[in-house]
Amino acid sequence: MNRTRQFVVPQAPLTDEGLWIPEGDGKWSRPLRFLGDGRGWVELMRLAPGVRIDPHRHTGDVHAYNVQGQRHLNTGEVIGPGDYVHESAGSVDWWEAVGDRMLIVHVVVMGAVEYLGPHGAVERRITTADRIADYRRWCEASGIEARNLVEV
Repeated sequence: MNRTRQFVVPQAPLTDEGLWIPEGDGKWSRPLRFLGDGRGWVELMRLAPGVRIDPHRHTGDVHAYNVQGQRHLNTGEVIGPGDYVHESAGSVDWWEAVGDRMLIVHVVVMGAVEYLGPHGAVERRITTADRIADYRRWCEASGIEARNLVEV
């Protein structure tokens, strides 16, 4: 018999500010799960209208589901609530939050994210280990007990 392990994140309102990690002007993340063996992470990403995510490359597939708000992709498409975007490993893109409502995207990131400079050189690389460290630092600084979100 195949036994499946379940992992449940208790429900909390999207408006609960204590669960959002600030990542710069108008950008926050809310970790849901860190995949084992450094394979990736699952999170909610929140951006204020007008905030842009600079050019970056994905080393693994990314699955993104818009929960609220809109984002304008570098392809010219506008993605709204209920829309899903798949980004293949190796793809390079940029996008920005648009409209008058806060953007919330449910994201499953496999592999790492590499932010690129003007000539395509990797200026910053974010891995699962980086995301775990960011989460733990934020919890400690905020006086919040870190939950074990790492897959075993």
